[in-house]
Amino acid sequence: QVNGIKTPDDHGKFNRWKNIRIKTTDLASEVRAMPDDVEQFNFIPNTLTKRQVAEGWRLLFDGKTTDGWRGAKLDTFPDTGWAIKDGILSTLESGGAESRNGGDIITKEEFSSFELELDFRIAKGANSGIKYFVDPEMNKGEGSAIGPEFQLVDDKYHRSAKRGIVSRTMGSLYDLIPATNLSEKGRTNKRVNALGKWNRARLVVKGRHVEHWLNNSKVVEYERGSEEFRALVQASKYAKWPSFGELEKGPILLQEHGNSVEFRSIKIREFK
Repeated sequence: QVNGIKTPDDHGKFNRWKNIRIKTTDLASEVRAMPDDVEQFNFIPNTLTKRQVAEGWRLLFDGKTTDGWRGAKLDTFPDTGWAIKDGILSTLESGGAESRNGGDIITKEEFSSFELELDFRIAKGANSGIKYFVDPEMNKGEGSAIGPEFQLVDDKYHRSAKRGIVSRTMGSLYDLIPATNLSEKGRTNKRVNALGKWNRARLVVKGRHVEHWLNNSKVVEYERGSEEFRALVQASKYAKWPSFGELEKGPILLQEHGNSVEFRSIKIREFK
C-alpha cells in the first residue's frame, strides 16, 4: 500500500521494497517455540493443542458421545432433554422448568483441585449453570442437584435480571456472590458476548480457593468454608443444606433448566 500525497512537501517521496518472498511448503519447520509464560488460547472446538496436553488438559466431551457423563439422579445418561449435533452438547427448550426435561448431567468422575474451561451459547432469556462439588445424594426430590454454581443466564431478558437479583447474573456464584469485572482496573461491567455468540467460562479451584472467569476476565473470587462464605450461605437459599460447597471432591454438573443452552470444548486439568 502507498498512501496518497497530501501536501506539496510530500511531492517526490516514495516507498521501496525488496527481497519479497513467500513459503508455501514445509511450514512446520518455520514455527517458533512458544515461551511458557505466553498464554495460549485454543478456539478450535473440542480439541487440545500439544501444549494443553503437556499441561495436563483433557476433554470431558469429545464432540460425539456422552461418554463420561450420566444423569445427576440417574445411573445412565438421560433419554430426553439433551442432544448432540455438530460437535455441540445442548439442553433442549421445554418451557424453563428446572430439571424437568431429562434433568442435570454430571461427570462420572469427581474432582477436587482443578481448572475447568468450556464454551457456551445461550438462547434469549435462557438460564443454566455449571455446578461443582456437587453432592448427587443431597437432593433426591424435584429440582437441580446441590452444589456451588457458576451462573449462565441472559442478564437482559431472564426474569431474575428483571427483578434485579445481582447474585443471579451471568458468571456469579449463584445466589451468593455477584459477578463483576475483577481483572480490569476501572471497569466493573463484565465482558459478555451478544446473544447468538459463544462465550467462554473458566473455573479455577485450588483447594478452598475458587475463581470464576468469563471471557478471560475474573468475575468472582472466594474461599470455600471461610467465615464470609458460610455467612453468605446462611443468608441464601442454600442455608438448609449442611456443609454446602465444602465437599473435598465432587463431580462437575451441567444444568438442564428447560432452556436452550449449548456447550462445547469442555476440558479440565487437575492440580496435584
